[in-house]
Amino acid sequence: MKPVKNMLRHPVLLLALLAGLAPVRAMPLADPKPESLVQPVAVNCYAIGRQIALQRGGELMQATAVNSGGRTMCRVVIRVPGRDGERPRRAEFMVPAN
Repeated sequence: MKPVKNMLRHPVLLLALLAGLAPVRAMPLADPKPESLVQPVAVNCYAIGRQIALQRGGELMQATAVNSGGRTMCRVVIRVPGRDGERPRRAEFMVPAN
């Protein structure tokens, strides 16, 4: 018990001991990801792409939402069959997503 009595006699050691026993408040963590400039939009470019492929008689290869000049557009890529035995052509369309 002597070591505890000796420690209590030194105020610096006593303060260090009490500081270690004090409850610590958790600080809120900073947001790890910065605020994004892209706003989530409920756009179904796949459905728009299927419609364009059906109208053109082609096959849908890709449909993605892109931001162009502050507007949300759908970039649609389809494969259109070639004429007179030619190989298929790739056609790309930019369609407003509305």
